[in-house]
Amino acid sequence: MASGALAKPQLRGLLARRLRFHVVGAFIVTGGVACAYKFGVAEQRKKAYADFCRNYDSMKDFEEMRRAGIFQSTK
Repeated sequence: MASGALAKPQLRGLLARRLRFHVVGAFIVTGGVACAYKFGVAEQRKKAYADFCRNYDSMKDFEEMRRAGIFQSTK
């Protein structure tokens, strides 16, 4: 039975090395999530708002609400 001594673990600089690895990973993940949100949510929302504003007719909407009886002061 061979019993060899285990090598001592390298502890000097361990926190700095692990922190550097995790900070770089966190920046990569954060950048990916930010890009996904921008192109998946924000751009689609801006496009929907632009389409709504381009096709919106305020007078037509007002007349529909007036006929529905929403306004008290107009007949």
